[in-house]
This record gives sequence, structure tokens and C-alpha cells, in this order.
Amino acid sequence: MKTSQPAGILMRKKKTNEFLTEVELEFMTRLWELGEGTVRDVMAKLAPERELAYTSAATIMRILEQKNFVESKKEGKTYVYQALLTKDAYQTRFLKDISEKLFDNTPAALVARLVDDEDLSEEALNEIRVLLEGRMKNDNGRDAV
Repeated sequence: MKTSQPAGILMRKKKTNEFLTEVELEFMTRLWELGEGTVRDVMAKLAPERELAYTSAATIMRILEQKNFVESKKEGKTYVYQALLTKDAYQTRFLKDISEKLFDNTPAALVARLVDDEDLSEEALNEIRVLLEGRMKNDNGRDAV
């Protein structure tokens, strides 16, 4: 049976649970800072100009729980949320996805794009060089901790 997809376009099943929307990332960032917290705790950490109803914030936290980014425990009448995924683990997941999709699964191309950015200061470039040299030393078995 033929589908009605336009020629040359492959439809992929959307991976809705792997990545955060912009708003979800904002909430996760605050929760990572807190370690754990209630909806009100997270709301208190948002930018002051961010006007968000409690019910909207609670909905976002429930969505994060459904997507398995957070878990909650009930304390009295309140739910306390805790991240199930560390910020480092999410950064790794996100960068691997970008490397795959935009840089032909070639991490060197991703780093090259970053390093070619003219807005990077000499200090930032030196920090990157030190990180790369440290990684290369450890991979060669010298000075490995």
C-alpha cells in the first residue's frame, strides 16, 4: 500500500521523550540547581519577569515526569520533584543527537564548527586546547587518573 508522503521525504517517528522543549529545559535547569523541589520552588527560581500560573507550572512538571526526566514523591499535600537525569547526561544525549543529525555523526565536525566561531575569545580557545590536550594525554595512558 502506497502512502501519501511527498517524494523523497522519509517520515520518522518523533522521539518526544528523549529531548526537552525550551520551556521544559528552563524548568529542568532550575530543578538541577535546586536538587529537588516543589512546583513553587521551581517557579521561585524562574526569571522574575516570567509570569506563569501555578497550574501551568504544575502541568510542565507533570509532563517532565511523564517523559521520565523527573520523579515525584508526595509530602503532605505537595509533590516534591527530583531529576532522574543529570544535566551532564542530558548534555551528552543532546550533543550526540546534534552530532548525528547536523554533523554526519562526526564529532570533529561539530568541534570544528565551534572553534571556527569568530566570537570565541582567545581565552575560550585556550580552554578548549587545554581540555583536548588533557583528554589526549589520558587516552594515551600517560598521567591517567
